Amino acid sequence: MKLYKYFSFLVALALVFPGCEMLEPEDDNHNTIERVYEDPSFAEGLLIRAYTLIPTNDYRYDEVATDDAVTNDQFSSYKRIATGEWSALYNPQDFWGNCNTAILYINHFLDVVDEVPWKWTDATLNDLYKRRLTGEAYALRGMFKYFLLRNHGGVGTNGELLGIPEYNEFIETQEEFERPRASFSESVASAYNDFEEALKYLPMDYGNVGSLSELPASFNDIVDVSNYNDVFGDFSQQRMSGRHSNAIKAKLALLAASPAFNPGNNNTLWEDAANFTAELLDEIGGIDGIDEKGHIFYLRDQVEDADLSGGDKTDIQEILWRRPIYTNRSREQSNFPPSLYGSGRINPSQNLVDAFPMANGYPITDANANFDPDNPYANRDPRLSLYVVYDGSTMKGNTISTGVDSGDDGLDVLQNSTRTGYYLRKLLREDVNVNPSSASNQRHFNTHIRYTELFLNYAEAANEAWGPNSGGPNGYSAKDVIAAIRKRAGIAQPDEYLNTVNDKETMRELIRNERRLELCFEGFRFWDLRRWKADLTVPANGVRIENGSYTTFTVEERGYDNSYMHYGPIPDREITKFNLIQNNGWN
Repeated sequence: MKLYKYFSFLVALALVFPGCEMLEPEDDNHNTIERVYEDPSFAEGLLIRAYTLIPTNDYRYDEVATDDAVTNDQFSSYKRIATGEWSALYNPQDFWGNCNTAILYINHFLDVVDEVPWKWTDATLNDLYKRRLTGEAYALRGMFKYFLLRNHGGVGTNGELLGIPEYNEFIETQEEFERPRASFSESVASAYNDFEEALKYLPMDYGNVGSLSELPASFNDIVDVSNYNDVFGDFSQQRMSGRHSNAIKAKLALLAASPAFNPGNNNTLWEDAANFTAELLDEIGGIDGIDEKGHIFYLRDQVEDADLSGGDKTDIQEILWRRPIYTNRSREQSNFPPSLYGSGRINPSQNLVDAFPMANGYPITDANANFDPDNPYANRDPRLSLYVVYDGSTMKGNTISTGVDSGDDGLDVLQNSTRTGYYLRKLLREDVNVNPSSASNQRHFNTHIRYTELFLNYAEAANEAWGPNSGGPNGYSAKDVIAAIRKRAGIAQPDEYLNTVNDKETMRELIRNERRLELCFEGFRFWDLRRWKADLTVPANGVRIENGSYTTFTVEERGYDNSYMHYGPIPDREITKFNLIQNNGWN
């Protein structure tokens, strides 16, 4: 059996040193690889290990390596790469080891899943467990390929657009690892194959059913509802489902259509991205399915509504896939201003603040905006005050002053004071107390996929495929989506600025800006800039407030090279070990 090769070195040593008692241990109840075939929980651990390696299990806050923010943590790895240290040897955005490790665990699992007695007392249940777990494995493998392509796909030193080595089976030898990088398109197709394979096994959603008539169509061979509920019911919520698989496939399609990976601007790729995403949006009612509180998904009421343990499980439409709810105060402890006993870690930039339009919807640079530079936070898009703490903001009942010489929260006053004149508010709950003498925790969750992301993905792809006013075969356009998102945000209606946007180029700029606002601090900006082939060198600015005047200044330069840093590097160790082609510029 292939798995025993893991222990071949022990056998060899035993033959060389037969008299060594250290190499002849008595049976002391230690686990061996045999247990994979005997113990379902032990075998499932191979798959659970892959779940623990999902990159979106936590927020990365890599916005501090973009023009959206800086950090007051002088040892931040993202600060280091933003200011010139990014290389194939030093890369905190390296997903190569993480994702390939997960893929190897998954391949190992797929090798043994048919041999494990998942429910040895009941053949029907045994087959159902095997079915669900196999589907999860394929969907997870496709997802890890997506992250590898996002972080490491790129134009190689040979001038070709390259993806990743194909590891679709359990690998045991050095020689089997030594595979060249496939083309980018081949790698995308490989991930698509995994997603399609997953759908042969998985329902769109997990959850208990009350009768056979409620079973998904692909499960019409089941004759006992209780068997289905045991395996695919409420207990499996938040595991990889068919809907999750389709969502990641749609995300990959957008990546493949983006300028960095679609140099010929193949319109079919944009159409695919729009249509794949529309299939998911149509299932929640299209535009009518936009959650009115989806942009504040992290606040108390939304967190409570997302609790699957009781009540109406459809209260929070916004969250497609998330991590389990947990209770702590670490986000707030890291990001509250110093006057609230926080470390003020993430400092939004003036660049991001300037990206928020006025409440009438016009960009602040437009003559119709009525923007007052001497009162810059008045009459702004309501999302600004929801996501950013600025001078004069109220937080936990306290007024936060970020100007020069304005107390501990002021600009550069303390090591944990703001460097930009701003503090983070998004993702934080103000009902948390981080005062050491009276600290309290609250419930949070981390998101894998929000529907707002998918709506914005659709808008971007539909605009590129068909222009701002046509939705192709899907019945709603890029402009329709952006109109709904801006209305939800509180932009004055009718949206006069949006009504003036009728060409692809202006709509593209608006969609990218709305994406910047809606998804800020959720780990998108770093890679969005790269897949768009945008300017990576825009410095992060701040505001100096002194004697009633507001002066913009450069807080931190961005030390990127636009000639090649739109693609992340392959780790140098992998180039050395396996003679892989590196992405251009990283040698």
